[in-house]
Amino acid sequence: MDGRSSSTTFKREPLTQSEATELANACLVAEERLVIWTLLDTGLRVSELSSLTKDNIDWQIHRIIFRGKGDKRRTVEMPARMRDLLEAHIGLHESFNMSVRTIQRIITRVANRAKIRRKCTPHVLRHTFAVTSLRKGVSLPALRAIMGHSHLQTTAIYLNVSDEEALREFREKW
Repeated sequence: MDGRSSSTTFKREPLTQSEATELANACLVAEERLVIWTLLDTGLRVSELSSLTKDNIDWQIHRIIFRGKGDKRRTVEMPARMRDLLEAHIGLHESFNMSVRTIQRIITRVANRAKIRRKCTPHVLRHTFAVTSLRKGVSLPALRAIMGHSHLQTTAIYLNVSDEEALREFREKW
């Protein structure tokens, strides 16, 4: 038994900012950078990344546009640090051309190299994106749209803040 009661909500644990930086810096080849940076910088679900094709990309406005969960249209920005990598990759393959399992293996390999000891999955990177966005001041309604959630309540899961973070923020703003 893990000590959680059925009434206790599971608390998702994103990477810390230093862990996210270590993970990004531990990438040795373009394929690793493409996977890690795209997930950290866009909040895509692993299935969305795996199924990405050239038809999902608007190169003029630097956005990825596709139908997400529940056939909802979703648009995410394509940050500069992964734009050239994605353009080169899609130029060669016309699609992301990696299975969900391959993406998971890449993340595990890079996390091990970065010496991140806790579980590091595509969803942990999605969660890290969400928490980083909130810390940078992205509003919860805007993040809901970016993440492709139907309900604000789902996005609010990413609001878990440690006692220390809450006190630090209070001191800064009070």
